[in-house]
Amino acid sequence: MKFFADTADTAEIAALAATGLLDGVTTNPSLIHKSGRNFLEVIREIAQLTPGPVSAEVVASTTAEMLREAAVLRKLGENICIKLPLTMDGLTACKALADDGVMVNVTLCFSANQALLAAKAGAAFISPFVGRLDDIGYDGMALIEDIKIIYDNYAFDTEILVASVRHPVHVLQAAKLGADVATMPPSVIRALALHPLTDKGLATFADDWAKTGQSIV
Repeated sequence: MKFFADTADTAEIAALAATGLLDGVTTNPSLIHKSGRNFLEVIREIAQLTPGPVSAEVVASTTAEMLREAAVLRKLGENICIKLPLTMDGLTACKALADDGVMVNVTLCFSANQALLAAKAGAAFISPFVGRLDDIGYDGMALIEDIKIIYDNYAFDTEILVASVRHPVHVLQAAKLGADVATMPPSVIRALALHPLTDKGLATFADDWAKTGQSIV
């Protein structure tokens, strides 16, 4: 499974990239607003921090406007992936961009039927929002399972990019279902490494080593 960081914090992205665990980055207007920085500057900097796909989202609502914004965003880096909304205008823009060899991430997916449309439109990634479904009493992971079955049935190339990931259990469930990518806040990526028994074991080893009075260097 690929790990994408869902953030516009370039310091966090640089730190995660140094671990070798980061395969890409996703952003959205809300994350850019939170950064307090210029949108285009942030996207350009992120594209330089990771060789993997960097999702840059359009804010337009019509196909023609989306394509105009996409033309600007594509110039920010060779690894830019245009992020489009799952609307009919967005799907039309997706088809046009995909036909031109551009990576497209179709976002705000909440049903398997929507995911099917995105795949038929040529999306490189589909972003089902599992956390937001959980928030309103639906099973977000059931959606991932449905999309996986449909995509496997027809051998679609579109990758399932699990979004709105809230905690490590979401990551585990997505991996067990065979999702291609999980995008998550940096805090969730780091939380994957945590376990109380790991901490306890390290404390014991450190205590015993101190008692030896030895030094490796």
